Amino acid sequence: MKEEAMRFAQRTADPTGKLNRLREYVQAQALRSFHESRAFEAISFVGGTALRFLFDLPRYSEDLDFSLEISKNYVPDVWMAKLKRDLEFQNFDVEISWNSTKPLHTGWIRIAGIMKDAGLSSRPEQKLSIKIEIDTNPPAGAVTMVRLVNRHALFAVRHHDLPSLMAGKLNALITRPFTKGRDWYDAVWYLSKTPPIEPNEALLSSALAQFGITHEGGWRSLLREKLRNIDFNTVRADVRPFLERPEDADYLTREYLEDLMDR
Repeated sequence: MKEEAMRFAQRTADPTGKLNRLREYVQAQALRSFHESRAFEAISFVGGTALRFLFDLPRYSEDLDFSLEISKNYVPDVWMAKLKRDLEFQNFDVEISWNSTKPLHTGWIRIAGIMKDAGLSSRPEQKLSIKIEIDTNPPAGAVTMVRLVNRHALFAVRHHDLPSLMAGKLNALITRPFTKGRDWYDAVWYLSKTPPIEPNEALLSSALAQFGITHEGGWRSLLREKLRNIDFNTVRADVRPFLERPEDADYLTREYLEDLMDR
């Protein structure tokens, strides 16, 4: 309910923290709505938000990312219509948009009024926005699982397993044409896990092949190549607002990443 979202946001006095909490609450309601629509018969939950909801990544995320697994049951217009009804039932003033003209289908959840109600804006028309993306041409090789989640709501999701999620993150790090601090923070999270996590190599190879990239020398060599041109001041500034502990951004250095990759 909107009232629950407001109570969750008010647990912190920090405006950035309030925004993160509001966004996460709505993300959870969207995931529950998708579960009730049986969307996870067709799609898998992926990306940084999946890491947070499923594996307790200590950073917040902006978007909801999914990968198409079974096209037979793919009816996003139905899911989006139900999502709108569900959020309206919870007293949110919501708009839902959806665009399926490209292989990466994209939608938006936009909620009016809540930013002003939370003290984050003086303008009632300013909206809380959450992007939804579904890759309808995903690389082959992902391993999926189903898990019950209880985070602001109770729901079950199909998702990529941890090695497959890591492969997706490495692909983003290697192929993304711009630097995103959240990608590098997630890389530190993966590389510092005990016991160590190894990426799903089949999925990573397939994903890189979509960009015409081979990695006979291994993913570490490709990542080291990327590291050469990274401005870590920019990296830290990008990720800091999303961290539960903003000071953890200080671990994002070239030296720490190189050490983690050498282990």
